[in-house]
Amino acid sequence: MKKTAAVFILLVVGLGAAGTLEAMPAFARKYQMSCKTCHNPFPRLKPYGEDFAGDGFVLKDKEAPRYTADTGDGLLSLIRDLPVAVRIEGYASFNSGKGESLDLSTPYLVKFLSGGELFRDVSYYFYFFFSERGKVAGLEDAFIMFNDVVGDLDVAVGQFAVSDPLFKGELRLTYENYRIYRSKPGLSGIDLTYDRGIMLTYGLKGGTDLALEVVNGSGIGDSEANPGGRFDADKYKNFLGRISQGLGDRFRVGAFGYVGKEKGANGLVNSVWMAGADATWTSPKLELNLQYVERRDDNPSFLLGATEVATRGGFAELIWLPRGDDSRWYGAGLFNWVDSDQDQLDYRAASLHGGHLLQRNFRLVGEATYAFRSSYGRYPRFGIGLVTAF
Repeated sequence: MKKTAAVFILLVVGLGAAGTLEAMPAFARKYQMSCKTCHNPFPRLKPYGEDFAGDGFVLKDKEAPRYTADTGDGLLSLIRDLPVAVRIEGYASFNSGKGESLDLSTPYLVKFLSGGELFRDVSYYFYFFFSERGKVAGLEDAFIMFNDVVGDLDVAVGQFAVSDPLFKGELRLTYENYRIYRSKPGLSGIDLTYDRGIMLTYGLKGGTDLALEVVNGSGIGDSEANPGGRFDADKYKNFLGRISQGLGDRFRVGAFGYVGKEKGANGLVNSVWMAGADATWTSPKLELNLQYVERRDDNPSFLLGATEVATRGGFAELIWLPRGDDSRWYGAGLFNWVDSDQDQLDYRAASLHGGHLLQRNFRLVGEATYAFRSSYGRYPRFGIGLVTAF
């Protein structure tokens, strides 16, 4: 039976798509250029694509033809054609860890995306989930970005992933996610995924990058504001700071710290801090990403007499492009590790991923993951799909 299921998986194709702010075909249409200019393979960003995103989705060396409408009012800037794109993602998978066997997850998600420059040095970006895992999930990324406010200082206001200055989960090639970013003990609502707030980034001469975030610390799980119009669940604001340094053309190291508090429904408070280090090494054919995170919660279950909970973990990710920038085949490996005083968070898994670009915005993917330790015990997971954006 298992052999039959495995063969069936190899024959089934799920509809899929990838791309967000970092992989949005509307930008290729706007500038009339290939997705390869910024991505290889999409949604992974090349240095040119990183500069494009950092400049507010504007190519400083290329004018967009007829981008704004001529209204006769110098104080009114209207985009002539609203830039939009669609993402659809699905998989055929075999997973024995949750009492499941063959599953056709098609569509796994459907997104509507839009982004671009509103006027000089002011841009916007958002995407809306029409469907994620069978339900309307709403907004994740949704922000206004002010570029070069003072020197190289950029400011983003809205909703974004707290981990964006570290590694962007939306850029990953694997179905398997970065587990440590999502790990939170007890009833805590604090993690390194999506939150609402302000992000400031600044680039110094010599390859030093700085980032500061001020966020609610409540996440976006309960997306509705309370009757008073507040999204924050308490009076506290949380802070993340990061510094990274380029060492030559191929190596970058970084460190970050996060501090904050949250109040439970019973009025008790959980104080949280996180600290970590990361590194990236790149060459024309290989990229290695490393992340480590240490976390402490003094009362994540909001109980009297609670003891501190320690959580730590990280990941190692390797991307292989056999023909460098011209690769249509690629491979990726991801190892996730989480250890916590709360055993249900413990996780160790290794993933192997491969893909082939049928077109620049359409790729066939396959992935195998083996969980050595998880809340479901040991288990394998296999899957294939198609990834496209248009």
